[in-house]
Amino acid sequence: MRLLAALAGACLAGAALAQDDHKFDVGQFEKKPYEFGGFLEAKVERQRLDAGAALYPLQFPGVTEPYNDRSSAVAELSGTLRRDSLRAQFLAHGEYLDDVRGSDGEVKFYEAYLGWQASPSVSWEAGKKTQRWGKGYAWSPVAFLERPKDPEDPELAREGFVAVSGNFVRSGAGALQNVSFTPLVVPTESGVNPDFGAPGHLNPAAKLSLLYRDTDIDFLWLGEGSRSARYGFDVSRNFGSNLEVHGEWARIRDFEQPVLTAGGSLQLSPPRNATSYLLGARYLTERDTTWIVEYYRNGTGYSEAQAQAFYEAAHAGAALGALTPVVRSAAQAGYARPNLMQHYLYARASQKEPFDILYFTPSATTIVNLDDGSYSLIGELLYTGFGDIEVRLRAAVNVGARLTEYGEKPVDARLELRLRLYF
Repeated sequence: MRLLAALAGACLAGAALAQDDHKFDVGQFEKKPYEFGGFLEAKVERQRLDAGAALYPLQFPGVTEPYNDRSSAVAELSGTLRRDSLRAQFLAHGEYLDDVRGSDGEVKFYEAYLGWQASPSVSWEAGKKTQRWGKGYAWSPVAFLERPKDPEDPELAREGFVAVSGNFVRSGAGALQNVSFTPLVVPTESGVNPDFGAPGHLNPAAKLSLLYRDTDIDFLWLGEGSRSARYGFDVSRNFGSNLEVHGEWARIRDFEQPVLTAGGSLQLSPPRNATSYLLGARYLTERDTTWIVEYYRNGTGYSEAQAQAFYEAAHAGAALGALTPVVRSAAQAGYARPNLMQHYLYARASQKEPFDILYFTPSATTIVNLDDGSYSLIGELLYTGFGDIEVRLRAAVNVGARLTEYGEKPVDARLELRLRLYF
């Protein structure tokens, strides 16, 4: 009997300890009053230059070396402070760059705004914030309130604009599972948002989001102001766990395009309505290969003939020893921007841990200008097995004949090594 009593006591004590070990602690799931994080980055890069490219005198004036060795350091710090229904959030970005042209650096806030959760379904925000409209990966035609993505590295953080916005949410149990409405104003007054457009406007905008039968749909609008009025929609839907399909459509009213004329002057085209759209998909194979494919129709882009006329004018000026002021103005007006033409294809394949190499992800990306046939190829090796340190080795090459977009890039090829320490 004493033995049975001892065994019973041991069982009861073990049960009590087990209950104590699995006690549910609500505090573990409560939001902390503050959160901080970010990364430090160091990158070295070697670029092979093309001195005969049309844009070379603009980007590398006076440089005669065949290679450009670049080194850079970047720091980003993000933070959130909470108190009751109030929230303050920021993203600070600092960088330093040194290459054959000299060195430069800057520090700025990409985001810095205040939020107020007035009720479970109503919230307000004021300050500098990146809105992130659209479903596209490499491009987003409906991102009316954002700075353009870099298709070669679309996941990089981007600086936002100062805005005041609200958000009103309503959930349902039927086919329409969720509805949210976000009105905004993006003022360009007294030095606020000077690079958004002409000053003296409030620039009203709105976003209506619906979750209908597991399909995400957004309707987006920007009123007339610093930029011409525009509207559009985006949609995204998952077909099973492996396939996602998305699209965007945007209409820009009264769009005026700076065009280099046959007479050698830069003039605005007559106002017209421009339409841009994007179709894309993400697919995950059974072997953990992720494919991303997107087609982009840039309704505000130049035709192949218009781009070639600019490249010819740039070459003619370079042959005489200097680019003309008109060519320089045309480059600043849009001819030198990335993806300046009208039809593009983006394709990316990444393989998670091939050959059972843990924390290793190789990938390959191509961006094709479907108008002139030129393209960019990017290969990447990513390793994350050193704790909080990420190592990325990337090689890229631009391929194309003269008078094509990628054939006229001043950098023919590059090799870069990037180290990031997350904290």
